Amino acid sequence: MQLPDLPWIEKYRPKNLDGVIGQKLIVGRLKAFVERGNFPNMIFAGSAGIGKTTCAIAMANDLYGDELNGAMKELNASDARGIDVIRGEVKEFAKTMSMAKVPIKIIFLDEADALTSDAQHALRRTMEKFSKETRFILSANYASKIIEPIQSRCVVFRFKPLNEEEMKEYIERIVREEKLETEGKAIDALVYVGDGDLRKLTNILQSAAMQSRKITEASIYEVAAKARPKEIVTMLKDSVAGNFNSARNELDNLMLRHGMSAEDILTQCYREVQGLGVDERLKLKIVVQLGECNFRIVEGANERIQLEAMLATLALLGKEKG
Repeated sequence: MQLPDLPWIEKYRPKNLDGVIGQKLIVGRLKAFVERGNFPNMIFAGSAGIGKTTCAIAMANDLYGDELNGAMKELNASDARGIDVIRGEVKEFAKTMSMAKVPIKIIFLDEADALTSDAQHALRRTMEKFSKETRFILSANYASKIIEPIQSRCVVFRFKPLNEEEMKEYIERIVREEKLETEGKAIDALVYVGDGDLRKLTNILQSAAMQSRKITEASIYEVAAKARPKEIVTMLKDSVAGNFNSARNELDNLMLRHGMSAEDILTQCYREVQGLGVDERLKLKIVVQLGECNFRIVEGANERIQLEAMLATLALLGKEKG
């Protein structure tokens, strides 16, 4: 039986730094480290799906080549986040000598901001003790959750979400390699739902391609369970115009037909407020109401009641402005 193909997020992961999409300044500095064969401890900080893990693995591939297996250890700190892992598995690997041509090993801790405080203090001591033999790369969504003694021992690289051109370049590469067809505004829809996250974008594109080799705007929004921007804008415009019933009908469409959660709706509303075409002071009041509604829902309030209450408040604000 033939083994299935790799998931696209692994299939199209760059094997070296030259293939990394975006993050040009960071990639340039990592290439300089590879050329010198030496580098400091590092923290890769930024949101999900923007290349932190990819850059770490690509740098290691460029540095070690075929000797990678014995020279790099990768751990996910969200799975193994206690002090025992740092004192055991991490310390044991850190103190061994590298047999590769580059006499420095790498320990890559993904999601390092999930480490407990005790584990981070143990890690700090390990970083000090084995600084000659081992370098640490810590990946974190929130660098502020990593204790100051570790931050001071590392160079912090802050990764930015990919821009529209970079995401389109990546999409077109997959479309070309997989011999897909794109129709209408399908690529723009992918960029919109991806929101700078290449991992999310890749999974959505692969899911859509499993349904049909022709990728359409409708199939992208359907797979992503997202609304088209114009549907969100229509709901907001109806509410601020005082047409509460129309806005509520549009909300029904989003929740029932698209199956969207309240937080997804609020996130898309927040993205569309700036282009709403209403008075700036009214925009500010809308953002305040979105924040209030989001807080109440996160605290456990009924999603439907809170969303309708928000639309009702926007209708009242629109009437006051009118």
